[in-house]
Amino acid sequence: MEQERKTLLVGRVHVVRDAAGKSIDNIDTDMIFHNAHLAITEIEKMGEHSFGNLDGWEEFPSQVQPGDILVVGHNFGAGSSRQQAVDCFRALGVVAIVGESFGAIYLRNAINSGMPIITVPGIMDSALKDGDRVRLDLEKSTLEAESGDLVLPDPKPFSGVQLDIYEAGSLFAVQPGA
Repeated sequence: MEQERKTLLVGRVHVVRDAAGKSIDNIDTDMIFHNAHLAITEIEKMGEHSFGNLDGWEEFPSQVQPGDILVVGHNFGAGSSRQQAVDCFRALGVVAIVGESFGAIYLRNAINSGMPIITVPGIMDSALKDGDRVRLDLEKSTLEAESGDLVLPDPKPFSGVQLDIYEAGSLFAVQPGA
């Protein structure tokens, strides 16, 4: 992944759609990381089980590359407070998740673990497709195709607290008063 600064992420996208090209909404944490694998505690081993319970996306772990960005629909990560549903993507090297909306607990878990998670209303209606390269600027809250011909709707701003946690690596790494 080309990266000019830590808050500028450039990567290839994986747009989570069904075989007909329609957004798959309401993906719950069991579809992201099945409860049959909850005994796995090493983050690096979680990746191979990402989307193992999501029809049409079972091969995702073999297709994703470090530096890739996941693009998802509405209510992504609904359900339980399963941290593995965030960590499995970190294990694969996914650098950000961009979506229409997120389950509240999933959003909090992602932020706390330092995973950039960005809400972009209308992203699933854009012309963005698998394999496109995008530039995601966390400081400026912009998302555009690297080619410059596709600028997506304004993402909701990455908050200062979210940026502090991301730059520290996780909530637990943030230095009080820094």
